[in-house]
Amino acid sequence: QVQLVESGGGLVQAGGSLRLSCAASGGSFSEYALAWFRQVPGREREFVAGIHWSSVTTYADSVKGRFTISKDNAKLTVYLQMNSLKPEDTAVYYCAARSGLVAVSRRSEYEYWGQGAQVTVSS
Repeated sequence: QVQLVESGGGLVQAGGSLRLSCAASGGSFSEYALAWFRQVPGREREFVAGIHWSSVTTYADSVKGRFTISKDNAKLTVYLQMNSLKPEDTAVYYCAARSGLVAVSRRSEYEYWGQGAQVTVSS
C-alpha cells in the first residue's frame, strides 16, 4: 500500500513561484507512474502534470512552460515546480500514483492519492 504526503503549498502573489513535494512510502517509484492533479470547489479534479516510469514528462496545456514535474527515486519524492503563477492556478493540488509505466491524464486510472495541498495565488 503506497502512502503519499504533499507539502509546500501556500499563498503567493501572481508571477511568483512555489514548489510542491510529495513523499511516498510503502512502495518503489520504479513500479509506478506519478502525477499531479488539482481541484477547485465545484469543478472536477484535473490533470496538471505526469512523469512516466522512464522520467518522460507530460503536461496540461494550461501549465506547459511554467510548471515542471520531477522525481527523486532515491528519496521517493515527486516535485512540482510552479513558476509564473496565475490566480487561475489557485486550487488544491494532489499527487497521485498508479501501477504501470505511463502517467495518463485520467484520474480514474490512479490508485493512490495524497491528502492535497492548498495553493493560493493572489492578483
